[in-house]
Parts: sequence; structure tokens; C-alpha cells
Amino acid sequence: MSAKILIADDERTIRESVSLILTDEGYETKLAASGKEALDLLNQEDFDILITDLKMPEMDGMELVKNCLNICPQTSVIIITAHATVESAIEALRMGAFDYILKPFDFDDLLMKVKRLINHKELALENQALRQEVEEKYNFSNIIGQSPEMQDVFHLIKKVSATKGNVLITGKSGTGKELVARAIHFNSPRKNKRFVAINCGAIVGTLMESEFFGHKKGSFTGAIGDKDGFFKLANQGTLLLDEVGDIPLQLQVKLLRAIEEEEIYPVGATNPIKVDVRIIAATNRDLAKEIQRGNFREDLYYRLNVVEIQLPSLTDRKDDIPLLVQHFIQKYNKELNRNIKNPDNETMRVLRNHEWKGGIRELENVIERAIILSESDYITLADLPPNMVKSQPEEEMPQRLKDAVAYFEREHIRNTLRRTATNKEKAANILGISLSSLYRKMDELNIKLS
Repeated sequence: MSAKILIADDERTIRESVSLILTDEGYETKLAASGKEALDLLNQEDFDILITDLKMPEMDGMELVKNCLNICPQTSVIIITAHATVESAIEALRMGAFDYILKPFDFDDLLMKVKRLINHKELALENQALRQEVEEKYNFSNIIGQSPEMQDVFHLIKKVSATKGNVLITGKSGTGKELVARAIHFNSPRKNKRFVAINCGAIVGTLMESEFFGHKKGSFTGAIGDKDGFFKLANQGTLLLDEVGDIPLQLQVKLLRAIEEEEIYPVGATNPIKVDVRIIAATNRDLAKEIQRGNFREDLYYRLNVVEIQLPSLTDRKDDIPLLVQHFIQKYNKELNRNIKNPDNETMRVLRNHEWKGGIRELENVIERAIILSESDYITLADLPPNMVKSQPEEEMPQRLKDAVAYFEREHIRNTLRRTATNKEKAANILGISLSSLYRKMDELNIKLS
């Protein structure tokens, strides 16, 4: 990081010496002989770092630091001070200064502190950028869908995000339950705290209590040290209990108590630990039926289901399929360095009519596969899994000979065009006709390929 540094000191030799050392290291510097002069520069330009003496005419260093922190909150401050004014330097640190150096100072020490400060700022900027990227990714407005069913989902996400209420997200596998849970968290007042997602179905039943609530050293064989559980990790944040229907009944009792009392008992502990956790549960099961079967506690169900968000299957929101297809094409074009455009009309028809048992995940996999395999500018039927094309209902063969011949001609020309990636000149050569004849046939038979 190339930093811009303002050096304020009324002693010319000090400010020029500091400037020379920092310039040799590649930093840009500006000098001020007084606090007032430094403040004028801070009002005119942006600086990454202010290095200032405490004792200066017109405006002392303490007042300069106070003004700097007020008008330039992104400018970090390093204090230059003598032994006699160390207490003032400590006061400046309390106000928000980053560090201080003592006169007469070691230039190596100064450089080390400047580099440490720059590393600190770089890390802060990187964290800020990563957080912004995550928040943008999980902003509910970026969840793909314009269908009425998804608009209802967006409306609910917006309402529940601002509250602390527990949420139950239901829907088939592949409908995007975790994506919605993250959208709720990153649009809530808890967005700066942790989001902890756990798949309850992936945890061995005997270890689930320890994973949820933690354990104390020696509480069971293999507990060689204290361990924090998911509730402790998610304190003041959000905990997603995915596949919540897989939690054993004996643990459901303890989970209910943790939610009601807002406290947990680690395995082997005698004293509770207070926790403030927002619970989002997700499941592809019908929990009402699980209650009737005796597999899920009714009281826990109502604790989790303060607000239910039911996600529609992809089959129920077919109008969103073209949007999702375009989204995944853009994603995998970027990842795979391709430039594939939309599917041709017939392929889009197949995608819209397919029964997406695997939901959005299945659709994403199909598009990724097509981007990898495609040899033309468009995704065609040849790029789809064979079972998808075979599963489409075949058009009934016309009974009249003339219509049947036209049907055969149309399908034969379309298949040839697909094989040649819609290269009409090449297709005409394969078909043994002139290019003008091919265009005429396409017009007569109403053959349209995007």
C-alpha cells in the first residue's frame, strides 16, 4: 500500500528527517510547521496517516488530534512525544490515536510502526470489502426471481429481517433455504455478528449435544479440552439449524430450553452460559406430520415457527427459469472463461418443461455442464444431459404424407443446424442443397433457431 503521510512538527530538522526516511521507503509526505498548518492541509487533502508532535505553536498536538479524528476519521494518527508528556500521549491514544513514539526516536522503530499501521489499514479495508461482497451476495433483492411466488417470499424476508423472531424455512431440497436464511441475517441488525450454519442431519446423534452446546474438559471420553458449541459461536448473531427435523427427541428438549431461557449448559458444566441467538430453522420435511408420528416436539415446533417462509419448488415458478438460466450462464462464463449466450428457443422450452426434482441445484449443474460442453455460441439440446431430452414428450407424427414429409424435413434441417452450431453454409453443404435453398426451406417450414 502506498501511503500518503502528513508530518506536523515545529522543529524543522525533525519533520524533514522523518520525511526523508519515509520518502526513501516509497511513501508520499507533506510537512506542516504548526498544528494550524496541519489542520489546513487535512481540510484540503486526504491523508492515510498523520504523524504529529504534541507541543506546537498556534494549535497543540492534542487539539490537532481531536480535530483530525473528527473531520478525517479514516486518517490514522501517530504521536511524537517526549518522556515528560507521555501521559498526554496516552490520553491521545484514548481519544483514538493509533500509536506513539518517544523523542529522541529510533527511525527503525518509526518505520516499523508506520508499516504495522499500514498493514492494519490494509486488513481493515480487505475485511470491509469482503463483508460488503458477502452482504451484496446475500441481499434479498439479489435472490433470483420475479414470479408472484418469489415476490411473496421477498416480502416476508424484508419483514422478518428487522426482527429477532425465529423463522422456519420450509421447502423441497434445492429451493434455496440456506440462501434465504443468509439473506435474513445479512439484512438484519445482527449482520455484523456471526452467521453459523449447521446441517443437523450430518452430525452423529451422540455428538450433537456437544456440537450444539459445547463441553467441558473430561466430561466424556475424548473431551481433552473445553470446547465452545454452535450456540456460543453464534452469540449475538444468527444460528441456522438446517434439516432441523433430524434432531433426536432427547436433544429437542434441551434445544427448547436453550431457546426459552436463552442460556445453555455445556456437557459436563454445572453453571449455565447466557446466549443471545436468533434461530432460523430449515427443513424439507412436513414437521406437522412428524409431530403426529411422535418424531418432533410440538412445543419446539411453535418456538421455531414464529414466522414460516415456504419456498416454492422450481416447477411451481417456471417463469423464473429463464432468469436463473441467464444468471448461471453469466456465472460460469466468468468462471470458465467462456462467452456462451442464451439457450436456443427449443432448448429453453425443454428447460422450462423439465421436472426439476433437484431444484435450483440441478438447474445450475445442467447449465455448468452445458457451458463446458457447448461448441457454439448458444446452448443447444446437444449440450443437455441425454435423459432430459429423452424425457420430453415427442411431437405426434402427422398422418397425412405431405405433412409427415414436411415434419421430417423440418426436424432433419433443425438437427443439422444444431450439429453445425447454426452454421448455415456448413449445414447446406451437409444437406446437399444451396444456401439460398436452405434459407427458403427454413422460411417455408418456420424453422427459427436463436
